[in-house]
Parts: sequence; C-alpha cells; structure tokens
Amino acid sequence: MQPLNYRHLRYFHAVVVEGSVTAAARTLHVSQPSISSQIRKLEAVIGYDLFDRSGRSMTLTPEGRVVMEYAEEIFRLGAELRETIQGRLGGRPVRLTVGVAATIPNMVAFHLLDPAFALDDPVRLVVRERRSDRLLADLATHEVDLVLADLPIPPSVGVRAFEHPLGSSTLEIYGPPLLAHRLRDGFPESLNGEPFLLPSEGYALRRSLERWFDAHDVQPRIVAEIEDTDLLNVLGEAGAGMFAAPSIIDADIRVRYAVERVGRAEGIEESYWAITADRKIQNPAVALILESARTELAAGWPDRFPGATGVI
Repeated sequence: MQPLNYRHLRYFHAVVVEGSVTAAARTLHVSQPSISSQIRKLEAVIGYDLFDRSGRSMTLTPEGRVVMEYAEEIFRLGAELRETIQGRLGGRPVRLTVGVAATIPNMVAFHLLDPAFALDDPVRLVVRERRSDRLLADLATHEVDLVLADLPIPPSVGVRAFEHPLGSSTLEIYGPPLLAHRLRDGFPESLNGEPFLLPSEGYALRRSLERWFDAHDVQPRIVAEIEDTDLLNVLGEAGAGMFAAPSIIDADIRVRYAVERVGRAEGIEESYWAITADRKIQNPAVALILESARTELAAGWPDRFPGATGVI
C-alpha cells in the first residue's frame, strides 16, 4: 500500500470543511483541478471513494467519514508537535490561538482570557475576532486552539467540535447619568419612546432584547444598530442612548464609559461557551481558561478598577 500524502489529506479536509471544491480552492489559493486531482490520488491510496458525487453536491461516504476523523486527529497532533518543538524546547512561549466571536464584548473576552497569563510556562496569546461560523471552520483545520462564543455550535454547522458551557450573566440597561437617573423610576415602562442603541441583526443579544421589549410592551426609540459592541458603548457614553451589557462587567462598564445603570433586564441571560476540537482538554492554558471562567462566572467577576463600587 502506498504511503499517505499529507497534502492529499489537507486538500480532502479543506473540501469537507469548506463544503465544496470551489470554496476549498479559494481558501487554499490553488486551482480547482489541482484539488480534484489530489483527492482522486488519495482515493486511489485508500482504495475507496471518499465522496458521493451527484451533480454539484459532494457528501462523504462512510469511508470518507472515517478518513475525516483521522485527518482531524492527524492535523491536531501535527500542530501540537510543532508548538512543542518550537515553543517549549526552543525556550520560547507556547503559542495559544483563540478565536473570539465578534458578538462577545471585549471586556468579557479579556476576563475569559486573563487566566492564561497566570501559567508558570509562558504563553504567547494570539486572538482572532471573527464571526462564529468562520472561527468554527478555523477550529476544524486547527488554525485556532479554542473558540469563545455566546452561542453553542449551530446544528447547521458541519464541523466536528465539542462545546463546553462556561456560565451565563444577567443583563443591565445603561445610559448617560442624567438619562439613567430620569428613567430609573418606572423601569422598564419608562423606556417607552426613549433613545436606545441595539446590536446589529443576527446577534443573540439583539433577539433577546427584542423579545424582552415585547414581553414588557416597551417600545424604545431605536436610534442606531451597531455591529461593534465597544462602539455601541462609546455612543452610549456620548449620550446617544441607552444600551445593554452583561452584569458581570458592570463595574468595568460604569467606570470606563462613565454611564449608570437604569435597571436589570429581568429574564435575559447571556451565555458563554468554549468550543474545542477535542472532547478532552489537553492544553493546560485552555484548561485553566475553562476552569477559571466557570468559577468566576458562577461567583461574578471582581471589580478590575480600584475604587469601583457596586451600585450607583
């Protein structure tokens, strides 16, 4: 039997993850015929068809699914070998690449990642902020070691991965001091007709807030829909309107953006998930991030700013 070719396996893996030869060719920056040729060579070595080909669709055969499982494990071990040799044996920090969903506020991401810097072995942290679906594709190809998200793995995503619930947080409504003080009495009905800043369409927080508004028969005046959560907070600080943020970063929000709480959005919670390519966590930095996040989310994070107080 001919030996396996690592490149053949890489091209096969890319087609499965990306969903088509066309998408894989675009991701790998090679031609479509080149990818098709490499996959045929892999099938010749394996001795089985790896895809059922009907029209333009390509679905894995039973043998293809087995090969995909082995491919993911091979790439994981390859990445682990490279990091071990280049990092620990070379005297340099071990590289930890974390994907953070763009829907997670930066201050929440900071709290989640902060424990990695407490390890005895130095860690070089690389953070990628992207859409969750893109990060899950990166996880499948072992371009990231860990994904932090505010949603579990969607059923529509065909990526072999494992989700680890970290915990959740209630939500608070914030606004510039004068507006917050005026609206505190009679909350949440006091929000009717008042300026409000919403996350963009597609965000879990956006859907939760809209359901909460409907449940309380509240109709604030939506003045902006913003994709960048930190820009949303800045606009709130500037007086553009009220906004929602997780209770776990309450002190950070109030001190950094000079805003005050209007009230709690009872019934809404933001959940946080760690997603890994393997069920068992091997990386000590990833294990520490998960353990610390679960402990501190359950207890509520301590204030990070000296002098910050609990309730204004």
